[in-house]
Amino acid sequence: MLVVRGRSGEPAVSVVNAGVLPHPLTGEPVVALVARGRTAKLTYLRRDPNATLVFRAGWRWIAVSGPVELAGPDDALPGLDAEQLRVLLRDVYHAAGGQHPDLDEYDREMVADRRTAVLLKPERFTNNPSGADHVEDE
Repeated sequence: MLVVRGRSGEPAVSVVNAGVLPHPLTGEPVVALVARGRTAKLTYLRRDPNATLVFRAGWRWIAVSGPVELAGPDDALPGLDAEQLRVLLRDVYHAAGGQHPDLDEYDREMVADRRTAVLLKPERFTNNPSGADHVEDE
């Protein structure tokens, strides 16, 4: 889940697929997702470029929070050209577990949808408190 500050200042939440990969310019680890262009979440991130991503596996969860950078047709990331953006969108998709049978078609869809990479720099982590594990009934 992606959590951002919405229009009213209240949290706005979206279910997303995300993964970890090196930042395309610095090589530092980032948590990234691909967002469809012209969405509320991108509007909110342009206004307040901070977010939290929450991951869950069974009863375990972890949240990572930090500042974000956007890289897309409406959000130029200085130093990243069009070819590097094309590769970045593929890399984020693969890091999030995606597989596409025709990557050229994938590239065309990314352009048509004005897709944007959201790159979160991890600064704070939270997770299940110690001893809060759920025990399944046997």
